[in-house]
Amino acid sequence: MTIVGELINTSRAAVKEAVLNKDEAYIRELASKQAKSGATYIDVNCGNMINIEEETMKWLVNIVQDEVDIPLCIDSPDAEVLDVGLSLCKNGRPMINSISDEDERYAAVLPLIKKYNAKVVVLCMDSTGMPNTSEDRMKVVRNLHAKLSKEGIADEDMYFDPLVKPVSSVATAGAEVLNTVKKIKEDFPDVHFMCGLSNISYGLPNRSILNRLFVVQTMTVGMDGYVLDPTNTKMMAGIIASTATLGMDSYCGKYIKAHRKGLLN
Repeated sequence: MTIVGELINTSRAAVKEAVLNKDEAYIRELASKQAKSGATYIDVNCGNMINIEEETMKWLVNIVQDEVDIPLCIDSPDAEVLDVGLSLCKNGRPMINSISDEDERYAAVLPLIKKYNAKVVVLCMDSTGMPNTSEDRMKVVRNLHAKLSKEGIADEDMYFDPLVKPVSSVATAGAEVLNTVKKIKEDFPDVHFMCGLSNISYGLPNRSILNRLFVVQTMTVGMDGYVLDPTNTKMMAGIIASTATLGMDSYCGKYIKAHRKGLLN
C-alpha cells in the first residue's frame, strides 16, 4: 500500500502562510508527522504560488528532505518546476504527479520520468477532458499504457489515477471508479493505482465517513495507493484493517503492530 501524504500543499491556507513567512519549523513538523503516521511518500505541491513557484519548490523540497528520509512526490502543473523539484530529490526514487494523455502535458513530463528514473501518477484523461464512464477511462488507459511501455516505462512504475468525481454531482461516480480499477487490474495486473479519494464526498455533510468507506470499497477491487492525510488516524486504521482482511498483511503482522502502538482506536 502506497500512501502519499498530502499536507504540504500551498492550497492549504496554513501552508501558504508558512511559506510566505518562511516558517521552516511548521513545514518540518508537517513532514515529520506524516512520515511517523505511515506515509510512504511526501507530496510537495506549491502550484498556486504564482511567480514564485520554482523558488518555493526548492525551499520546500530541501526542508522536507532535511527532516525526513522517505521519498518525495513532486506535484506541479508546470514541467519546469517539476524538473527543479526532481533535481533536488535524494531519498530514494521520486514520484511525479502527474502525466496524462493531454498532448502538451505528455510531451513535457515524459522526458522527466526518464531523466530521473521516476515513478509516475498516470491520470486517466486526455485532450478531450475527464471521462465520465469506465469504458471511456479505459480507452485512455490503454493508449497511455501502450505509449509509456513503448518508452520503456515499467508497469510497476505506473500509478493509474481513475479520477474520482463527487457523488453529489455524478451519482455513478463511485461505481465508475470501482469499475475502472477492476478493468485496469484485469488488463494490466502489474500496474499500481493512486487517487485523491476525498473528491468522492465533495459538497456533502459528514464527509469523513464517505471517504473512509470509499477507501475500503476501492481496496477490495485492487486500489493500492492514495493521496491523503496520513495523520487522520481513523482513515489509516481503516486501511490497516482492510489490508489485513484482504490478505495483504502476512499473519496480520502490521495490524498487530498498529494495535500495540494504539493506532487502531
